[in-house]
Amino acid sequence: MVHDQAVDYYEVLQISTSAEPETIHRVYRLLAQRLHPDNRQTGNEEKFRVLSEAYYVLSDPERRAQYDINHISQRQDRWRLVEETAKSSTGFENEQNTRLLVLEALYTRRRLEPANPGIFSLDLEDLTGRPREHLEFTTWYLIQKGFVQRGDNSRLLITAEGVDHLEQNYRSDAPRRRLQAANVP
Repeated sequence: MVHDQAVDYYEVLQISTSAEPETIHRVYRLLAQRLHPDNRQTGNEEKFRVLSEAYYVLSDPERRAQYDINHISQRQDRWRLVEETAKSSTGFENEQNTRLLVLEALYTRRRLEPANPGIFSLDLEDLTGRPREHLEFTTWYLIQKGFVQRGDNSRLLITAEGVDHLEQNYRSDAPRRRLQAANVP
């Protein structure tokens, strides 16, 4: 089985990078019961496949050691990006744009799938193209402002205040967006 470095196996298993083998096994069994495709209420074939792959890699000392080398490198690369963004003069503007992007994703999800309006943080990372470390501050801020909340299953959901904020900012920002779109080669 080849592991995809874009997936953080520690996050998939919801464990620390220093977790003991017993913990890995125990958590895997718990999550496997929940995500197994035979479970009619919470089963999810794709998530179960990724969970099994994470367990396959992290439960074997050699595969885990090899994975950890790449995992540490990726984390260092992500933090390097965070540091560079914080140093740049457009760091504040980038953060504001990220907030609006997150709100747009949550708004669209709620509008198109009202029965399933939430998005997991990991999925939000994929949707926005931004590393999880970049989104932690964004998520914290949006929750503190009441624009976003966490659902029972820890998915992020846009609130009515978030919808209002997005619509107000989208309208006031429309001329700048059109200008940027016209200048993009």
